[in-house]
Amino acid sequence: MKPSPFEYHRASSIEDAIAALATHGEGARLLAGGQSLIPMMNLGLATPDLLVDVGNLSDLRYVRVEDGILRIGALATHNAIMGAGPSALACPLLIVAYQSVAHHTIRNRGTLGGNICHADPASEMPLVLTLLDASMVIRGARGGRVVTADNFFIDAFETQVGPAEMLTEIRIPAQPAGEGYAFEEMSQRKGDFAIVSVGCRLSMREGRMTNVCFGLIGAGGRKRRMSVVEARLEGAVPDDRLLADAAELAVMNADPSDDIHADAEYKLDLVRALSRRVLTDAARMAVK
Repeated sequence: MKPSPFEYHRASSIEDAIAALATHGEGARLLAGGQSLIPMMNLGLATPDLLVDVGNLSDLRYVRVEDGILRIGALATHNAIMGAGPSALACPLLIVAYQSVAHHTIRNRGTLGGNICHADPASEMPLVLTLLDASMVIRGARGGRVVTADNFFIDAFETQVGPAEMLTEIRIPAQPAGEGYAFEEMSQRKGDFAIVSVGCRLSMREGRMTNVCFGLIGAGGRKRRMSVVEARLEGAVPDDRLLADAAELAVMNADPSDDIHADAEYKLDLVRALSRRVLTDAARMAVK
């Protein structure tokens, strides 16, 4: 398969990239790592008139912690983030989840910014960034704006980034000391997109759970956080029965559909098992 004809522009700066995007509007696409866009073009699922290559913008490849915020340039590769000491110390849930993301060669080229702008509903990072209360910095010809992860992801393959805008930075507040966290997924093969992924983070105060963040993907709906489960756990003392009940609540609020990978019944079983597992692990990890 070959892509349809397109023009190519290698951007020399963020401003140059935004200006190039503005000339073609909806017909222009940014090219970062190319691990999602190029296959889609080869299959005819994406037919841009113009590719704006931002892969040469090395000033967007940073990973650093400033004032308790993990700042990740949109062009930082997955492996660069995994290998950066600051990210592991500031946001360990991010690193735990990365163990399930793609394969080494893909992570060498793929970028976090490109991944979340692609917004595949089966991708792990949009879920993780939502659980971590991340914010995205978007720049356009009229200036910049900051959008929370909850609002950044609109629907499958759709985000708040407009036609003449680009994502430049991901900001993640450092996880509090003593916080418990866990991430689990089931896929057909290691590195494949998940059938179901579940993540959780929480703190403990006087033996009770607080600041509970819980969510999943692969079980229907576009929302990744499951607030009904969070509300059930907030302020409660964790025990086996409560966590099992919370897992059943996740099942009741899931709405998966059959696909080529698994039927809905199997996905609900995964929601039940993985939810109970991550909730138990996070509660045990949290410092009392």
